[in-house]
This record gives sequence, structure tokens and C-alpha cells, in this order.
Amino acid sequence: MSELAAYKSTARLAAQPVSDTSQLVQQHAALVKRIAYHLMSRLPPSVQVEDLIQAGMIGLIEASRNYDPGLGASFETYAGIRIRGSMLDEIRKGDWAPRSLHRKVREMAKAVAEVEREQGRDARDAEVAEKLGVPLDDYYEILADASSHRLFSLEELPASEDGMIDGLGASIQGPEEDMEGSRFRAALASALASLPERERLVLSLYYNDDLNLREAGELLNVSESRVCQIHGQALIRLRARMSEWVEND
Repeated sequence: MSELAAYKSTARLAAQPVSDTSQLVQQHAALVKRIAYHLMSRLPPSVQVEDLIQAGMIGLIEASRNYDPGLGASFETYAGIRIRGSMLDEIRKGDWAPRSLHRKVREMAKAVAEVEREQGRDARDAEVAEKLGVPLDDYYEILADASSHRLFSLEELPASEDGMIDGLGASIQGPEEDMEGSRFRAALASALASLPERERLVLSLYYNDDLNLREAGELLNVSESRVCQIHGQALIRLRARMSEWVEND
């Protein structure tokens, strides 16, 4: 986040009426750092924790302004959602993946779709690599890059399938938003259910149970690099099976 953008956001918030917000912000500042460092364990090193904390503090201030105890949720729960959302918005603003990787991901998803259409079953890694005309080791390297760069907008991920993929790059807008959202969720649930069991498990451990890839690998008794490959393959397969919802990069 640029200093100017941060200044404008902070100035806008400061112009609003102040009640007990300062106390709430002070009491929950540690929550911002906790969420920031938790996200950092799942993001490439190019993302700076200071940027996440700065964005998270703005989310915390907004939460303190807008919190309504009458809605039933505790302030910490409400603020955590706003803080995390603010950090994810900041992450989305900076696309750290090179264009060449976007192109490779599109090609991989297309190859997966073609193999599965031809074979009538889940595409195997070696088959996709052959379709792409690359060695299997190179294919795994691309999977790892795609997984670490999070090209599929899988950041938000509440603990349910309804929010597991933030549109896979698609944007649902307009008066038919609710209907389109329902169609997307139904398509996503179907695509997730159709994944191979190990890929479903890795996604569940990573996004629903909040394990990082190393922890997921330990639980599955495989290396971190292997679970990263499984994670990347699951995302590629989902992208292939959700092609109508994916915008071309």
C-alpha cells in the first residue's frame, strides 16, 4: 500500500465521529499482527508483513467505527473478518505473479480439461505434462509456482465451500448477483466434490483447517514440496472444471 493511499484512508476514517473506537483499536492491535503473521505463513516472500499490518489497522479502525453489538457477534470476531478482508484487498492490489506464469496456468488448465475429456476420468500429472510437451519435473515446478503465487484467488476462504474460491478470477456483478452467486456456489460445490480424494483433503486442511503446506504434509506423511504439488494440481483442476467462471488473464 502506498503512503499516499494509506494517508487518505486514515484521514477518511479520522474524519468520522469518534466514541470508544480508540480504546477498541488499542485493545485489539495485537489481533492485527496475529492475523498478518498467520497470512504471511501462506504467502510468497514478496509480500511484506508491514503492508499487511498497515492494511489490517485500517480494517480494525473501520470495524471499530461500524461495530454493532446488537448483531450478536463479538467485536473480536467482527474485527477479525474486517481486518482479514482489508489485508486480502491489499494483497489483491499487487499481482506478484509474472505474466508468463499466468499464461502457463491457462495452458495447464486447458490441458487438464482436454485430457479429462479424452480419457473420461481425472487427468494424471504425467498425462498433463505430456500434453503440454514438458518434462514431469518442469510440470511440478510450474505447479509449485502457481500454488505459491495463489493465482486462483483462494485467499478469502471462510470455513465452508460456499466461499472457498473467490470467483476463481470471475466477478459477479449487477442485479442478478444473488442468482449468479447461487449458481457459482452450486458449480463450485460440484467441482470440489469431483476432485480426487487427496486433492480435496489438501484443500480442506489448507483452507478450512488453516494448516500451512508443511503442516498438511506432515499430517499426510508426505514432503512439503509434494503437498505443494497436490495443492497446485487441485487448483489447476478446479480452474479447468470451473472454466465458465474464470476470466482470461
